[in-house]
Amino acid sequence: MAWRSHGRDNNDLIDNMKRNGLLKSDRVIEAMKKVDRANYLRLKSDAYYDAPSPIEFGATISAPHMHAYAAENLLPLCKSGAKILDVGSGSGYTCAVFHHLVEDGTVIGIDHIPELVHFSVQNLRSDGLGAQIDGDRIKMVVGDGRQGYPESGPYNVIHVGASAPALPQALVEQLARPGRMFIPVGEGEQYIWQVDKDEHGSVKKTKLFGVRYVPLTDRQSQQPYL
Repeated sequence: MAWRSHGRDNNDLIDNMKRNGLLKSDRVIEAMKKVDRANYLRLKSDAYYDAPSPIEFGATISAPHMHAYAAENLLPLCKSGAKILDVGSGSGYTCAVFHHLVEDGTVIGIDHIPELVHFSVQNLRSDGLGAQIDGDRIKMVVGDGRQGYPESGPYNVIHVGASAPALPQALVEQLARPGRMFIPVGEGEQYIWQVDKDEHGSVKKTKLFGVRYVPLTDRQSQQPYL
């Protein structure tokens, strides 16, 4: 039903995703309505279209319905004071959504392209989140997201916005107890995996559904786009 979810504006987009059964939680709906997608795209004409959109350097912002799936899946761990890592944070959109789910928590976005990190900070400020950046409630950093960001871990939630060829063990290790990761895995066929770590440190991996994401890669691989 994603293809029927396009909207005239941000609220209309979210309402259509709810109507089509892609959004169920009032908390996620409220958070996504606070984040105007137009502030996070290069192509403003794509803002309320339920499809991926390029943001330069070989990266894209995922379709809104994928952000909806991720937020709904990770919601049980998005509790007061939670710490969230967004790998391949791109334009900063998902960091903004997660911030509104855990306003008194901390959201860290990591991307290996400095220009994209700068772009994301500009976008977040344009969306009214400058104070949260200045107060380190939202922190955008340059780095290899496949290795996570251990200095600020462990994380209750890890969201990965690009497809890894295999599950990165460094990210599993940085999950809190309890913690959950939402990550696309695979090169030919890709699937979303839900990775749960319980309070004892036991890890459970659940394959959810097939997807198509850009690859989670390194800066050298994206050099032709720079």
